Amino acid sequence: ALKKKTDLCSPNYVLSHMKRLFQGSILLIGLAALIPSCKREPKTEPQSTVVETPPPPKPVYEYGFNLLEYNIVKDTLKQGDTFGALLGAQHISAQKVAEIADLSKELIRPKNFRAGQPYALVYDKKQPDSLAYFVYQPDLLHFIEIKLRDSLAIRRIDRKVTIVEREGGGYIKNNLIDDVMKSGMSFAAAYKLSQIFDYTIDFFHLQEDDKFKIIYDERYVDDTINAGLVRVKAAFFEHKGKPYYAFHFQSDTTKAGGYYDENGNMMKRMFLKSPLDIFRITSHYGMRYHPILHRMKGHFGTDYAAPTGTPIRATASGTVTQAGYGSGNGNYVKIRHDKTYETQYLHMSKIIARKGQHVSQGDVIGLVGSTGLATGPHVCYRFWKNGVQIDPLKEKLPEATPIDGALKPRYMEFVTPLKKQLDAVPYANIQTTETTSDPADTPVDTLPTK
Repeated sequence: ALKKKTDLCSPNYVLSHMKRLFQGSILLIGLAALIPSCKREPKTEPQSTVVETPPPPKPVYEYGFNLLEYNIVKDTLKQGDTFGALLGAQHISAQKVAEIADLSKELIRPKNFRAGQPYALVYDKKQPDSLAYFVYQPDLLHFIEIKLRDSLAIRRIDRKVTIVEREGGGYIKNNLIDDVMKSGMSFAAAYKLSQIFDYTIDFFHLQEDDKFKIIYDERYVDDTINAGLVRVKAAFFEHKGKPYYAFHFQSDTTKAGGYYDENGNMMKRMFLKSPLDIFRITSHYGMRYHPILHRMKGHFGTDYAAPTGTPIRATASGTVTQAGYGSGNGNYVKIRHDKTYETQYLHMSKIIARKGQHVSQGDVIGLVGSTGLATGPHVCYRFWKNGVQIDPLKEKLPEATPIDGALKPRYMEFVTPLKKQLDAVPYANIQTTETTSDPADTPVDTLPTK
């Protein structure tokens, strides 16, 4: 026992035992490296597949019909198309066509059918073999809807209308119409501008750098389709350094209104400046060398050149005293305006007014031609005062009529802010402002949907 104990405590024994332990530790470390890690992975839930449902298609409407539910075939009237023939081609019986014609006679007048007018055939997708609706569009502002299935029904539907105020200005470089349009404004606005100042400005003698400004309203259908000029609200023209203003003023709700200057004088006067809309003067009043007779001869009129067929206007209201043909005058019309003034219009290609007829200022009395002694299409405009022929371009004609004194304070209050707006309009620039629709012209109801 003592020997065994001594052996256990001997240095050799201890060193030998520690060596065995050290070798065992290395073995355990190596085994640990060979054994896969037992670390527990976090538990994950199985992922489910989410199927997204696409949103339903967005409805698109035409003539108030949802195109998801209806098919629409659009076309335009051709020469010779009739209401009955269009419906008959869709297998609508003659009896039903007659019934529809009677029901729609207040809204659809077959005599007003014109080539180019749009119409549409509307089919229900659930019953595609029979026509559900017939839509006729006589103009841009409204259309007529005829319901054909179940029970007959007809109605007029006004399209959505927006009124846009536009303003602009510019300089004269060529002629009024061209220069107004080059400034970004419409032909209708340019033409109306010429009519407003027709009594005060000689447009045949405009000077370069004469100036103009205009504020006007235009009508748009469905926010995109230009449906034309509503009204010029205010206008300005500077000719030979002299300024001219014009403002539209409506004295009451029953009248269309008129144009007055900044002092309240009516722009409209007894006589227009010319019988044509802005065309050049080729021969003035006085002695001249006659192009056909080849000799000096008195020319007691003013020649306005224009294309054949151009409308000739009565320069003032009056009664037609002569309408016929003369060897030198060609086709002509003569008008007595009052006890003082008479006018005559020569070389017409066609006479429209008739003897004894009362005509208003601006009415078309004939068309430009070259009948009689004429070398080309024009109208020779003659003017009498107290039975003596005179030059109307040099005559001091009756002045403008002032606005009623009782209305003048209201008029001046009305035009003050409009004149301030007009003065602020820059030249050679065009601006727009969208406003509500004009209640006097067209409602702004949106289209009903089916």
